[in-house]
Amino acid sequence: MPELVLELNGRTWTLDPSRSYTLGRDPQGDLVVEDARVSWRHATLSRDGGVWVLEDHGSTNGTYARGQRVRRLEVGADSVVHLGNAVDGPRLVFSAQAPSPTAAAAGAAAAPQVSGGEPVARPRHAGPGWGQPAPQPQGAVPRQGGAPAQGDHRSPTTFHRLSLGRVMRIGRALENDLVVSDLQVSRHHAEFRATPDGRFEIRDLGSHNGTYVNGQPLPKSGSALIGPDDTVGIGHSAFRVVGDRLEEFVDTGEVTFSARHLTVKVDGGKVILDDVTFGVPEKSLVAVIGPSGSGKSTLLRALTGYRPADVGEVLYDNRDLYKQFAELRQRIGLVPQDDILHKELTIRTALRYAARLRFPGDVAEAERDKRIEEVLAELKLDIHANKRITSLSGGQRKRVSVALELLTKPSLIFLDEPTSGLDPGMDRDVMKLLRELADDGRTVLVVTHSVAELGLCDRVLVMAPGGGVAYFGPPEEALNFFGYESWADVFSAFENYRDYDWKGRWLGSQHYRLYAAELDAAAPQARPLPGGPSAPPTSRPPKPQSWGSQLWTLTRRYATVIASDKGFLALMVILPVILGAVGAVIPNEHGLRANPNPAGFNQLAGAILLVLAVGMCLAGAANSVRELVKERVIYERERATGLSRSAYLMSKVIVLGLITAFQGVVLCAIGLSARELPDEGLFLPTAVELCLGIIAFGFTSMMFGLVISSLVKTSEMTMPLLVGFAIVQLVFTGVLFQVFDAPGIEQIAWLMPSRWAMGVLGATVDLSHTMAPWDRENPTNLDPLWEHSAGVWAVDMAVLLAIGVVCGIAVARLLRRHEPEVMRK
Repeated sequence: MPELVLELNGRTWTLDPSRSYTLGRDPQGDLVVEDARVSWRHATLSRDGGVWVLEDHGSTNGTYARGQRVRRLEVGADSVVHLGNAVDGPRLVFSAQAPSPTAAAAGAAAAPQVSGGEPVARPRHAGPGWGQPAPQPQGAVPRQGGAPAQGDHRSPTTFHRLSLGRVMRIGRALENDLVVSDLQVSRHHAEFRATPDGRFEIRDLGSHNGTYVNGQPLPKSGSALIGPDDTVGIGHSAFRVVGDRLEEFVDTGEVTFSARHLTVKVDGGKVILDDVTFGVPEKSLVAVIGPSGSGKSTLLRALTGYRPADVGEVLYDNRDLYKQFAELRQRIGLVPQDDILHKELTIRTALRYAARLRFPGDVAEAERDKRIEEVLAELKLDIHANKRITSLSGGQRKRVSVALELLTKPSLIFLDEPTSGLDPGMDRDVMKLLRELADDGRTVLVVTHSVAELGLCDRVLVMAPGGGVAYFGPPEEALNFFGYESWADVFSAFENYRDYDWKGRWLGSQHYRLYAAELDAAAPQARPLPGGPSAPPTSRPPKPQSWGSQLWTLTRRYATVIASDKGFLALMVILPVILGAVGAVIPNEHGLRANPNPAGFNQLAGAILLVLAVGMCLAGAANSVRELVKERVIYERERATGLSRSAYLMSKVIVLGLITAFQGVVLCAIGLSARELPDEGLFLPTAVELCLGIIAFGFTSMMFGLVISSLVKTSEMTMPLLVGFAIVQLVFTGVLFQVFDAPGIEQIAWLMPSRWAMGVLGATVDLSHTMAPWDRENPTNLDPLWEHSAGVWAVDMAVLLAIGVVCGIAVARLLRRHEPEVMRK
């Protein structure tokens, strides 16, 4: 039988029937295809029963034949298969005509060919030097822009020809001239245009995640002229114009990462992170360990841009993270110590809401669900996908947190204490997971207290007391470096010799010269290009979803979380029932009417309204007082990925406002049902008017609860403040004692929502004349906020609601404290 010949990107291979071939980006594979759309281990080509079979291994972007996605396909002469994209993905062409010996020899010796729009491919054994850093010219300065410059260690993934007058449209849709298979890219994202004068222009087409020039976002639908020193970032791809061609660099995850001279000081000039320098190679797992107070958490926040260092720089593949955070934040995953999950949801539901928030608005639900299923399968969570997160073990919950970050395919992943509180078996499982993530083409850095599984790491960074580096290098050499037999001895030495110069010992060591000295020497050269990353941002970073879309998603998610919490639902119903019943048991034969006896007054009318109002105050504030502090870690992470602060806050206000309104209706229905009420209100029936006042007070109290929740550090601190808030409101209602015409006290009462709430209720039932006047000798000296008039009622209600709005503005400002510091500037 004729032999089958495979042609891929200008290279040919005669297939050996006695063996199988693996295809993918894995350098250890048989046929290596360096294209971002091709999975690490994409497919296998093997002989089966006399025919050749190509089998897809669940690749992310698929394998296609005749425009259709296939899982298993018999191939023979004249078969054509595309990897990663049905139209322009890397193409495999099969034929039955074996090449001549001369052609075969020429093909074996030929260098990989590159043509317009085609990927760079290479056989497994391409010979020495493939993929190695190109020699740097003397005096060359590493670029701080997006894609690497000439002479750097990155080679373009693809070349595209540009001609004068031509417009090249870029996007995710197949009808674009340059298709980018990346869910972070909009369907029609941007376009390159060659101007008649020989210059080139990049124009954003209203993309969701933005188009970046030298790391800075273009205004939505804006444009900019670009030159050979400029880099355009779109999703995980970067583009650079070289002559008449467009070079594309796809971030496939194999990135370097380094920190240079990071120093952090706190108030008073105290140094808590001291001149930290280290570099992380591609596809590596690095552990950061050290005693308490050595600056590990501070280092993590400096490395992620959440709290930039006061001195030094962080380089993501030779790009300044702080100056280009708006673009690079999409390529960085962060798993905090506390789970960034709503534990009441199932795994699949939690990931679906996260995908809606993180992916562009034009990504279809089917595309999002496909990516979710891929991540679930990769982390072996598919069999648990419909379980509630609360029912999972600690190790499984950490996997879900990692899965959430993997949705957007980050190249760099940070984890803070992922094994905290786990038993040794789960500790090992989590560290093995991180090892697999690194092997699959990502760079992983984990801060941990556990030292049992350090052998799985490529490097270990040991922090010393005072925030300096005590060691950086292979974990197997660390104990020998310190001269101890166990890590317990090393940590004891840190504690016993806190004044010892651990950093100086490291700087004078051979390990420093091997693993960090080169970074120190290169640091002075690592500077931004003129007009490049150092230029100020042209506009705010765009958000992947519109404000309205984010609000709708956040509102639905919050409602789902509450609906899944049976305990909260029960409390939401029981609390107003109890409080309403308390108001109903107060004996009063006249209800809220004035005493018909001219000589008497209905003193208990004020007491009834006071109980109902303070009860609603307590219910409204209790609804919200924990809601922000318990989600603080979730908010901080989502804010870094493009969450709108105002949409987040508004979703809380809408859902909690509806709950509070429901409770107000229940409270009034029970508390006022058996009472005699005045025949008419000022605008509406008396019961409706009183209910509106109660609900408005509950809403403002709910907003005060959000203020408390945004101020406190832990949920435990909220309860004492809630009780204190309710007591203060009780005192300043004006029912217990005379508040008006009391210098000092009256002015303080103006700041209390209870004062204006009782004004609304008192104006409805004419409380000034129903209750006995405070000054019997001057009975005409009445509380002006209780005057039975439409104007007074409207003013009382307006001020009450205005206090709630002011509280909302205060919460929005306070939320800024809990988001990445680099985003506040």
